[in-house]
Amino acid sequence: MQQGTRKTASVDRHRVDPALVVRATSGEADAVQELWQSHRRWVAAIVLSHMPREADLDDLLQDIAATFVRSVQELRTPGALRPWLRTVAINAARAEGRKKTRRRNALESQAATDPGTFQRDETPDKTAAVPEDADEAKWLLDLISQLPDSYREPLVLRCVRGMNYKAISELTGLPETTIETRIARGRRMLRERVAIERERQMGRSSASQQGAGDGGLDA
Repeated sequence: MQQGTRKTASVDRHRVDPALVVRATSGEADAVQELWQSHRRWVAAIVLSHMPREADLDDLLQDIAATFVRSVQELRTPGALRPWLRTVAINAARAEGRKKTRRRNALESQAATDPGTFQRDETPDKTAAVPEDADEAKWLLDLISQLPDSYREPLVLRCVRGMNYKAISELTGLPETTIETRIARGRRMLRERVAIERERQMGRSSASQQGAGDGGLDA
């Protein structure tokens, strides 16, 4: 009985309040603000699932919030809110990705035509470093961002937002069995990536220690 109660509470926690949506689509500013705040965190999870790693999450959320405030009154039914907002979030993240790609391509093209304009960046790559306490979540999110789209979004919604399979199914329009399968496979792929990165880091650490030892012998 208690398990069923917890499951229901988990679903209700992510449910849209139709009355609040109606008030927001009617132009009530307080309702628009409350509706956005109640959805901001799972919108952030959607954005994290689709944005390029170098993008700024807060900037993207501000852009999505502006679109939300400007266009929420165009919704016709409360049930359309979450699919629409998910689409807005995905489009914003992917647009940022295209912008980053164009900028990177432009820089690479300029470097090819005028090599003297740029100097090689010798900053060590720290993306594969073993995380330390507060950096653990960021490191894992970075690894999750490398997973295929179809596994990344359900995994973030489940692990970051704590949404259950039914809530994710309702949001994405995919069957619960598909969501369950993708989350299981996503977790397996993530564990494999974590193991690879940790082994890589251990190899770098061993090589560094070996180099230090060789230097000591040479001295």
